[in-house]
Amino acid sequence: MQHDHSNPARRNFLRTTLIAGAAALPLQLASAQTAGTSEDALPASMRGLKSVAAQVVPIGNDERIARVAKAQRLMAEHGIDAVFIGAGSSLTYFTGMHWWDSERLTGVILPRKGEPVYVTPEFERVRTLEQIKLGNDVRGWQEDEDPYALVAKVLRDMGHATGTLGMEEAVPYFRAKGIADALPQAKVVPAWPVVSGCRRVKSAAELALMKLANETTLAVYEAVWKALQPGMTEQDIGGLLAMAYARTGLKGDASVNVGKYTASPHGSDKPQHLVEGTPIIFDGGCRAGGYTSDITRTVVLGQPDDEIRKVFDIVLKAQTAALHAARPGVAMGEVDAAARKVISDAGYGPDYRYFSHRLGHGIGIDMHEWDYLVRGNKHLLEPGMTFSDEPGIYIPDRFGVRLEDILYVTEDGAALMTPQSRSIDQPFG
Repeated sequence: MQHDHSNPARRNFLRTTLIAGAAALPLQLASAQTAGTSEDALPASMRGLKSVAAQVVPIGNDERIARVAKAQRLMAEHGIDAVFIGAGSSLTYFTGMHWWDSERLTGVILPRKGEPVYVTPEFERVRTLEQIKLGNDVRGWQEDEDPYALVAKVLRDMGHATGTLGMEEAVPYFRAKGIADALPQAKVVPAWPVVSGCRRVKSAAELALMKLANETTLAVYEAVWKALQPGMTEQDIGGLLAMAYARTGLKGDASVNVGKYTASPHGSDKPQHLVEGTPIIFDGGCRAGGYTSDITRTVVLGQPDDEIRKVFDIVLKAQTAALHAARPGVAMGEVDAAARKVISDAGYGPDYRYFSHRLGHGIGIDMHEWDYLVRGNKHLLEPGMTFSDEPGIYIPDRFGVRLEDILYVTEDGAALMTPQSRSIDQPFG
C-alpha cells in the first residue's frame, strides 16, 4: 500500500466505508457479527475464521531497554547528546506510551547517558506514569507555563544546553522551533540516524507480530473473496471485511476498488458495483501488538479475460524478481529495478508509465516507515529490514493489477511473510 495511513482524512474515509458497509449488510449477518450466536447466518467462508488474539505476544520491557541502549550507542556514534521524541509511534516504540498529539507538549528526552525524562502537562502526570514502561522521571508543566522552557531546563540539568539535540522527525515544526528557541546555544539536528537506526531493523519479536498480522489479513481477504456476489458495492465489501476482522479479534480495514477504478493505484471514491469478469483490488491491513500488516490482492469474480491474465502474470513475475534480488548488502534501489525490468521488458514501460509508483516502503509500527525501495536509493539492505513488495501495472480507464506482500531480509536473502498469489484463478494459493 503506497498511501500513508497516518493521514486522518484517509483514516476517516476507511472507517466510514467500513461502518457504511456493515450497515448495508442483511440484518442477520450484522447480528451474527455482533452477537456471535448464529454461525449459520455468516457466509460459509467466514465460519472458519477464528480469533488469533491469544497469539499476540506484546513487546517486553527487556526489548525496550535494549532499544534505548542501542539509541544511546547511535547517539554517541553521531555526536548527539540527547534526542527529543514527541507523541507518536516512536514514543510508543521506545517507551510503550500511546499518546495523541495535540497542542499540549508531551514527550520524552532520551539522553546519551542516563535514564529517560518525560515532559507532560501536570494534569496528565498520573496517566503518563500509568503508561511508561521505562523510568519514572516525569516533569510536569502547568497550563500557564511554557513547556519549551521546561524541556530546556531538563537539558540544561543534563549538561546539554550548548550540546547537540536530535529532533525526532515527526515532531511538528511549531514544537521543534519552540524547543530550539528555548535553547539558543544548542545545535538542533535531525534524530533520523538514531530513531531510524533502531526502528528500521526488526527483532524476532517484531517480525512475529508482523507475520501474525499479515497472515490474518490474507485469511480475511480470502474469506471475503469467497463471499463476493455480483452487484455488491464497495460498501458491501467493506461490511464483509469488518465482519471477517471481528472474527479474528484484530482490528483492520481495507480500501476496495472495482473494474476501471483499479487503474488508479489508490482507486476512487466514486460509487462502484461488482461485475463478473472485472478485477477487484483489496488493499489494507490490521494490527497485532501494535505492528501492522499491508497486503494487496487483485481478484476477479468469475472468469477474467486474457489481457487481465497476462498482466497478472507479469506483475507476479515482477514481485518474484524483487524477492530474489533482495539480500543483505544490496542497494534498495536495485530491488525496485529488478521488478521494474520485468514489467518494462514485457512491454509496460518505460519507467513509471504503467508501473507508476515505487516498488515498496518500509513497515513496522507504522504502515509507512524507513526505508523505501525506490530508484536511486543507495542505502543497503540489512537482515531484519521489512518492506512491502508491491509491483503493479495500471492501464488508464481500463484496469489495474497490484500484488503486495511484506518482504523481510534474512541473513542470506529475503522471504515473504505470506504466500504469494499463485494465479488470477488461485489468488490465495
